[in-house]
Amino acid sequence: MRVTRFLLVILCLSFGLYQSVMAKTFKIATVAPAGTTWMKEMKKGADNIKKATDGRVKLKFYPGGVMGNDKSVHRKIKVGQLHGGAFTSGGLAHIDPAIQSLSLPMLFDSVEEVEYVKEKMDSSLKQSMEKSGFALLGISGGGFAQILSKTPLADLESIRSSKVWVPEGDKLIQETFDTLGISPISLPISDVFTGLQTGLIETVTVNSAAAIAFQWHTSTAYMTDAPVIYLIGLLAIQKKAFDKISAADQLIVKAEINGVFNRLTELNRADNIKASAALKSQGIQFVKPSPGELARWKSLATQSIKNMVEKGYLSQDKIDEVFQHLSDFRSAQ
Repeated sequence: MRVTRFLLVILCLSFGLYQSVMAKTFKIATVAPAGTTWMKEMKKGADNIKKATDGRVKLKFYPGGVMGNDKSVHRKIKVGQLHGGAFTSGGLAHIDPAIQSLSLPMLFDSVEEVEYVKEKMDSSLKQSMEKSGFALLGISGGGFAQILSKTPLADLESIRSSKVWVPEGDKLIQETFDTLGISPISLPISDVFTGLQTGLIETVTVNSAAAIAFQWHTSTAYMTDAPVIYLIGLLAIQKKAFDKISAADQLIVKAEINGVFNRLTELNRADNIKASAALKSQGIQFVKPSPGELARWKSLATQSIKNMVEKGYLSQDKIDEVFQHLSDFRSAQ
C-alpha cells in the first residue's frame, strides 16, 4: 500500500512538473493603443486560449508602443525579453520580403480584391514566414491607407512639396516615394504625433481608424480620397519559442488567433467607415485626385514594384502569385 501511494505521489509530481515545463506565457508587443478594437479582440482571444489550454498558454500584451519601435521589438525578441509582436508588413519585411506582397502600392481598387487575394495567399505566406523563423499566427486587413495632410494634396507636385512621413525602416514605402519623386522624412511611428504638432512633418499615409486612434487628425485638415496602399496587420511569434508548447496547444493558439484576425478584418472595415464619417464631422476635408492624376500615380507605383523586385525587397514568385489571383478575381467580375 505504501509503495502504491508513493508511486502515485511520484506520478502526480511528475505530471505537475510536466505541466509547468509545458506552460508558456508569450510576451507580445504592439503599437496599438490600449482600448482600441485590436486590443479588445486580442485580449478576448488570449482569454479563450488560456481557458482552452487550462492555463498552459497565456498571451501578455504590451500596448501603445511601450516596447519601442520595430527594431527595438525585434532586438528584444532575439534576447528573449519578448517572444513576438504585432506588426505591419513593413515590420517583418527584413525577415521575409514575401510578407509585403499584399501591401503593394496603388495595386488594389477595392477591399474585395485584396481580401480575395489575401485568402488565396494566407497559407503560403505563413509557410514562408515559418521558414524564416517566425510562426505567423494571424493576418488581418486594416483597410486602405490614404494621405492625411495639413494642406490639400490632389496632385503629385503638391505632395512633393510637402514634408511627408515614411515609417522608419519601411523599404517598400521608401522605394515607392523615391519612384514618385518624393523625399520623405523617416520617423518611428511613436514620433509621428509630435512631428505633426511641431511641423517636422506635414503629411502621413494612414487609414481613417488609425488616424483617430493615434490622434493624428488633430494636427491635419485634409485627406486625399484615393486608396494608396492596403494595410496588413500581423501577429508573429518567434518559432523556437512557439515550438516550446505542445503540438495540440499550438493548434489551439493558431485556430483562436486566426479567428480573432478574421473578426478584426471585418471590424476594421466597419471602423474605417465610421472613422471616415467622424473625420468629416470633425472638419477634415476630403479631396479627390482627377482620373488622369490617379492613372499617373498607378503607373509610377507599378514601376516602383519592379524596382523593389530587382533590389530584392519583394519576392518575384509572390508578386506573380498576387497578380495571378488578382487577374482571376477581376476576370470573374
